[in-house]
Amino acid sequence: MFHAAMKAAIEDARTLAQMDALSRQVWQGHGSGALADEEAQALAERLHGRRSAIREGIRPVGIPAGRGSLFSPRSRQVSPDRSASRDRRRLLACSGPMPPALAARFTTGQIAVLRIVGDEVMAKGVCGLCIDAIAARAGVCRRLAQAAIRLAEGDGLLTIEERRHEGRKNSPNLVRVISREWQAWMRRGGSQKRNGFAFESARSGERPSQSSGRCRTL
Repeated sequence: MFHAAMKAAIEDARTLAQMDALSRQVWQGHGSGALADEEAQALAERLHGRRSAIREGIRPVGIPAGRGSLFSPRSRQVSPDRSASRDRRRLLACSGPMPPALAARFTTGQIAVLRIVGDEVMAKGVCGLCIDAIAARAGVCRRLAQAAIRLAEGDGLLTIEERRHEGRKNSPNLVRVISREWQAWMRRGGSQKRNGFAFESARSGERPSQSSGRCRTL
């Protein structure tokens, strides 16, 4: 009954705000046991499709001629030390933030981004960092960070809840990991996870430290 009601509500929704509210209800229902994993996943995919359709139909109003947005252009993000950023993303990617079968789908920079997202989800239950903060911590540009998160969403590994505000700056999106394989990997902590020396520790028989191996942000 709950699954059918949510499915009908998603089809009837006409605004992004309604879609965000329905997304919260879906995951609350999943948490309370009203929805099975497969049902929640199917509804999340339907939400994503309807949200994309609604977004494509939005026609901004009140924007001056020649301007694509009411807000001032975003300044270009540039790393002050490209080699340090490169080393940071390599270290994050090599720390084993995801099961190998999942990580194989992504590039080094994308895995570094998903490591930052995974750390936030483990610590707070949801990643609410702005995209610039995620990119800086991962040592990548904001466009790559956005692409990595959208790609993971398309693969059914996570969901993105947009928080739009009419006439003012939007709040950072809320990202949640829904892949059971990834969730189990993060809970288990893995012998090769969150430790820059995990591979050496595994060979020597030493227990990996609990350090998260975080790097300085830009």
